[in-house]
Amino acid sequence: MSARAGELAKALEFFPALNEIAFVRHAFVARIPGIDVATDRAAALARLEAAHRALRAELGLGEKSFATAEQVHGDKIAVIDSAASAQHCFKGADGLITDQPGVSLGIYVADCCAVYLVDPVRRCLGLVHSGKKGTELATVEKAIQGLQENFGSAPRDLIVQLSPCIRPPHYEIDFASEIVRQARRAGVEQVHDGGLCTASDLARYYSYRAEKARTGRMLALLALRD
Repeated sequence: MSARAGELAKALEFFPALNEIAFVRHAFVARIPGIDVATDRAAALARLEAAHRALRAELGLGEKSFATAEQVHGDKIAVIDSAASAQHCFKGADGLITDQPGVSLGIYVADCCAVYLVDPVRRCLGLVHSGKKGTELATVEKAIQGLQENFGSAPRDLIVQLSPCIRPPHYEIDFASEIVRQARRAGVEQVHDGGLCTASDLARYYSYRAEKARTGRMLALLALRD
């Protein structure tokens, strides 16, 4: 591994609850060192693209179709039922669900929560962008419903993992705790949240609020192994 690759790898975080699932690959890409992202979202993502692409390859996801969502703070869930349809950004969507092993799901966040959903029984999964507005719209519950309707998931079988996100006192509401409540209300028994706040650790995470909207984006990644 090159020195630069080693530096990039330091940005990778993994969740113990998802590490236990042998057929799933996942990661949460935190702040990338050495890249100036003090700009708008589009420019910041363009500057991060090469590093994110290299990390996807390092994780064994480089050959998979990469699906992302437009992330409009809504509640639309895109259903990906073929790898061929996945290589693009799904307009109007804030969540992605699939049962296709040839697909890697990606969600960008910088204070909002990336919510990972995995069904170890039906071997399907989802990734959701949920901040204040998305949580008010119960977007995670809609993704759970989508897994039920499209892939036959039973909520009791699902494993749900929350990413680091902004929390009080750096934000006026605790939408992470509401996401947990919504998942449990939908019937999920295994809900995991490490409780980390993005605005509390700017050396590790990007924060839209703390950095006055001029910052980068973390990248949540989730895929089925081939």
